[in-house]
Amino acid sequence: MEENAIVFYIGPIGITAIVITTWGIMLVLGVLSWFVTRSLSLKPGSLQTALEGIVSTMEAGIAAVLPGQARQLLPFIATLWIYIVIANLTGLIPQLHSPTGNLSVTAGLAILVFLSVHWFGIRQSGMRYFKHYLSPTPLLLPFHLISEVTRTIALAVRLFGNIMSLELVALLVLLVAGLLVPIPLLMLHIVEALVQAYIFGMLALIYVAGAMQSQQSEKGKQL
Repeated sequence: MEENAIVFYIGPIGITAIVITTWGIMLVLGVLSWFVTRSLSLKPGSLQTALEGIVSTMEAGIAAVLPGQARQLLPFIATLWIYIVIANLTGLIPQLHSPTGNLSVTAGLAILVFLSVHWFGIRQSGMRYFKHYLSPTPLLLPFHLISEVTRTIALAVRLFGNIMSLELVALLVLLVAGLLVPIPLLMLHIVEALVQAYIFGMLALIYVAGAMQSQQSEKGKQL
């Protein structure tokens, strides 16, 4: 099924195959989260240890960039990592496409990061957060704004381009070599899916960390 093919309509809005795939991913993640939390509360075991290890690893990665704020940022950054990994790997399922291979999906994720950067910045510093756009001189305001827009576009295009090219390469190799190289190609797809999810989440974390530390750097300069 074509990813942009309209499957059905909700009023005047056409629902495409990629939207249904995204809904399916969110449904699966929601059901798994519910099932795992209920199961662990009844019977703790090795699964709990494994999940705690994954969460601790993600929390440690966040703490390495922004010490003292890991618990605050863990829900957002971890959700990005988990969703993007699952979305990237969806392309391995026959007849399905990775949602992150669609520019509209990655643009939505990039806009979410853009809004979250300012949300966390305002929570940390209040409206003083916006002062850093005027630093060191108000003349640089247009350049700061352009930088915000361009990095958001780059965030969306980077993930889209990598996943789309990965799927195209996989398709071309399978067409040329048939089923002679499925396992190495499968491993390449898995590794690339993990790497791209990690990069996207880390870039989002770095942007948020910059927003939350902007006022601290301003105070340091004044001192």
